Amino acid sequence: MKRFHLILLLLTFGGAAFLALLLYPYIASSEDSANTPITTWRVQWIPVGAPEDAPPDMDGEWLSARAEDPFNTIPKGKVGAWIHLTVPPTSNLSKPGLYIERLFAMDITVYENGKPVYQVDRSFDFERTLLQLPLDHTEIASDLYLRLTAKERAGISSDIHLGELPEISQQVIRKELPDLLLGGGFIFLSLLMFLCSWYLNRAQRSTALALTLFVMCSGILIMAYSDIPYYYFPELGHIFVFIFDTSIYILFPALLYFVTHIFEGRYPWIKRVFRWLVVYYMINFCVMVGYKIIGTPLYSLYGFLTFWLGAPLIIGQLILISFLAFRNAMQNPNSLILSLGILSLALCGVTDLLLMYAIDTPHIFSLWKLGIIILIASLVMILNRRIAFDYARLLSYSKELELYNHQLQRTEKMQIISELAASIAHEVRNPLQVTRGFLQLLSGKSMEHDKSYFSLAIQELDRASGIITDFLTFAKPELDTLVELNLQQELAQIETMMTPLVLLNNGELEVHVPEPQIILGNSSKFKQALINIIKNSIESLHEEGHITITAWDDGRTAVIRIADNGEGMEPEQIAKLGEPYFSTKTKGTGLGLMVTFRIIEVMEGTLEFHSEKGKGTEAIVRFPLVSNPRSKYTAPH
Repeated sequence: MKRFHLILLLLTFGGAAFLALLLYPYIASSEDSANTPITTWRVQWIPVGAPEDAPPDMDGEWLSARAEDPFNTIPKGKVGAWIHLTVPPTSNLSKPGLYIERLFAMDITVYENGKPVYQVDRSFDFERTLLQLPLDHTEIASDLYLRLTAKERAGISSDIHLGELPEISQQVIRKELPDLLLGGGFIFLSLLMFLCSWYLNRAQRSTALALTLFVMCSGILIMAYSDIPYYYFPELGHIFVFIFDTSIYILFPALLYFVTHIFEGRYPWIKRVFRWLVVYYMINFCVMVGYKIIGTPLYSLYGFLTFWLGAPLIIGQLILISFLAFRNAMQNPNSLILSLGILSLALCGVTDLLLMYAIDTPHIFSLWKLGIIILIASLVMILNRRIAFDYARLLSYSKELELYNHQLQRTEKMQIISELAASIAHEVRNPLQVTRGFLQLLSGKSMEHDKSYFSLAIQELDRASGIITDFLTFAKPELDTLVELNLQQELAQIETMMTPLVLLNNGELEVHVPEPQIILGNSSKFKQALINIIKNSIESLHEEGHITITAWDDGRTAVIRIADNGEGMEPEQIAKLGEPYFSTKTKGTGLGLMVTFRIIEVMEGTLEFHSEKGKGTEAIVRFPLVSNPRSKYTAPH
């Protein structure tokens, strides 16, 4: 949680710094006091069929326009507009220049005193542009006439600034540079993501590539939507427009593909929607290519598919993704980041599109850039979290595989030992008993100083017999008949049996079983298994030793916890517990715990140890509970 708060704080400060950088050019440009604004101008429409070199009709109808009421939309039967500007005297400027921030036209010709001083012909479909025009020094006001022709819009939709031309150029760069840097940064980021995606697995790579396409297309859209490329490189305008349209056809299918895979098949019908969208955008692409080749005959179809049908479809897609994201967020809180990012883009995009339809003046899309920034940040965070989750899951699978491998090896060892024990234990124990009997007989007839040797030999034979007995117990636990066991009663009996031994070792034993818990098993074998564990705890105790036995109901299982404050074990030692002939005691064989594991396993239980060197050991035993016991058990009085 602290790490999440730190990331959130860094993102907040980073976003504030980025917005400050983004807004700085506009703040700085507003402080340029040397510019003189021209806020009004006159407009006269150019009729269809008018010669290109024909001057404006001075006696015709002229409309008074300004930035708030610019008269940009070309009326029916017209091909463009004449703009008449009255420029104040420029004698006080060293390098006078005129700057129009937002101008709509494809072909532009500027006349000063009846002579053309600037001309550009643009055959590509990007009507928005800017204009920087150097002026001569004049003592009096002069008239400029701009001839603008286009398909849909022609005119000026911003204030006109008169000032020093070098400062005007710097102002243009300052305003447009953030968009170019932002778009270029996204493209560079997408290239890095593309290279990194090849180090992912196949499932992750497809999602990462979809995000890469989305980020790259977003960067291209931001750069291609700027006026700078078209103004300084008009010969490449066809390529810029083609790339811009193609990026739109890739952007939204890539986003939907990414979201579909993030939801991991939760909404199967989205795949059908995705296929239909791909078909629609492919048709759009083919129509666009045909329009670029054929020209005007396909313009109406091209405009209908990309503008009148495409814009509402994009709004619907953004609303759909937002709805699914928030619905998924209610089921999975980790997807809240993705939901907020998609909602930000959807709100910004829908607001831009609604403003375009709602207001009469041409709307310049700008909010969508902020939405894309937020969405890309959230998508990158989601992808990183997804990769981190997959990596954690891979580590978990690796540990589980290692554990299963260890258990498999252990099971194989136990099977071999069980087969050996079952085959030779009886044959070995019988000669041992005969030998012990003859040693007792000889001990009674031997000299006094020899009796100690016979006694030691008999003890070692008894020790060997005990080992054989453990082997037999391991091989055949004899749990053919299972009965219901009340853990409260069984542990009370174990407490009575083991308390004297604990006291002899200067320890203390506590047993807490608050209520009866019923399992299936064999009473004697159950006691044998737990007594083996308790004996190990007793032998590990030092001064003021303490052993606690606690049992409780964990839903469908009964849990028994045996904890001591003995000397504890290392992790390597814990991993070997239950293996034959491994013991932390000097004379131990490890067969006691091996038998304990075997008994608990036959009773369908589990045993695990947790220990820390110098702090003690904890054994956790779990048995399945009997859901409907045949007898009613009460706590002993």
